[in-house]
Amino acid sequence: MTNARKKVHAFADDLLGGLDAVALARLIEKKEIDSVEVVAASIERARKIDPALNAVVTDRFDEAMAQAKEPGSGFFAGIPTFIKDMTYVKGMPTYFGSEAFANAKPAKKTDPIAKQIFAQGFINLGTSSMPEFGFTCSTEFVNQPDTCNPWNIEHSAGGSSGGAGALVAAGVVPLAHAADGGGSTRIPAACCGVVGLKPSRGRLLKTSLFKTQLIDHMAIDGVITRSVRDTAYFYAEAEKYYKNPKLPDIGLIEGPSKRTYKIGFTGDSIRGMKADDASKDVLHATAKKLESLGHIVTPIELAIPDQFLEDFIDLWALNAFYCHRFGKLMFGSHFMPDKLTKLTRGLSDHHLKNIHRTPFFISRLRRCYHEYQQAFQDMDLDFFLTPTLANAAPKLGYLGMEQEFDELFPRIVKWACFSPYANASGGPSISLPLGHDKETDLPIGMLLWANHGREDLLLDLSYQLEEAHPWRKISDDQ
Repeated sequence: MTNARKKVHAFADDLLGGLDAVALARLIEKKEIDSVEVVAASIERARKIDPALNAVVTDRFDEAMAQAKEPGSGFFAGIPTFIKDMTYVKGMPTYFGSEAFANAKPAKKTDPIAKQIFAQGFINLGTSSMPEFGFTCSTEFVNQPDTCNPWNIEHSAGGSSGGAGALVAAGVVPLAHAADGGGSTRIPAACCGVVGLKPSRGRLLKTSLFKTQLIDHMAIDGVITRSVRDTAYFYAEAEKYYKNPKLPDIGLIEGPSKRTYKIGFTGDSIRGMKADDASKDVLHATAKKLESLGHIVTPIELAIPDQFLEDFIDLWALNAFYCHRFGKLMFGSHFMPDKLTKLTRGLSDHHLKNIHRTPFFISRLRRCYHEYQQAFQDMDLDFFLTPTLANAAPKLGYLGMEQEFDELFPRIVKWACFSPYANASGGPSISLPLGHDKETDLPIGMLLWANHGREDLLLDLSYQLEEAHPWRKISDDQ
């Protein structure tokens, strides 16, 4: 199979073309197209491409077509989307990416975050794939096909929101729900060459899973898009449904300003973990782009204590322990703990071996909020800039779920070494597709970090980069 044949997407000369959600919404509002046509085109694209991607878990195509006849209100009325397979939507089963939920029944309620999304007018086409409980950063499975990267179907789409990243990048929908407990929105965005913003803690309403675990303090929902504009409009519309009074409003950021910022960059993470040469090349090219736009860009060292890595792993393991040992209480009698993967069981065992550390690591992780805030003040910076990942998406199997825990887990930690601190601190960060690996042609994402509540600044700078140096689309060279 040639490299060209390994790339798959659904972009075509149809009603959707390469339009983003905002453009489609405006056409629907002007009655130049209608929602039935848009939803039908997305469903056709999904049916065409998903056999290669394995990104759709459960579809509700017939229901979506019926809903499209009367799409309701909201700026995005009539725009199709997918909800990640960890969020309850009334009438649909939720599997959390796990065989332990094979007998799951349709949900009796809809989670708050899904209500916040649907209030904007989005029409749900179904659920998108994720690995078990989102405990790993590649959407791979034991007894079902892995979710593939549309840029090269032999490679990972990232995770845990891998299905969302693949469906958006491949052109099935312009925007899809994601969620991020350690990088799970930003990692698939980086792998698939799209945009992924992890907002500030508390910015959006929650998925129920986050309320059952201590990861509630780290994880937050969001969306993956192909344009900065779609991300900006999503958050502006989301604020019309719910605003957190503890955070400054984002408002509608409609485009780039001429404002200049102070940005610190590094390709090094904690404990000696580093980005590879290809990622550092993109990092330095991005720094030069930012300088050309008038920004002050300087090299820095991340102010993250080495202890953070161990503490975050301990939290990771604690949540796996809850799911492993108390799954029937948390999820219901249909839960089958004997079907859990080696990764979840290995993390659960890690917690048992280190249970004495629990009160100490929780206390230290909670201090990250203030330490993160202080780092921006001490360095007099508006942003940090790092690679999103240590390298471009690996081949499927490298992070395969059939591996023994002691082999798989170190690989996960080294690959995803940049993103988790923003979860612990609660600060916002966004992954932008700012380059490609010269050997594999796979996308490489760059991660911009801002201080608490400053999504407005992240969106402004992202707009500036997108306008000055538009990133490649998967369909550009086909």
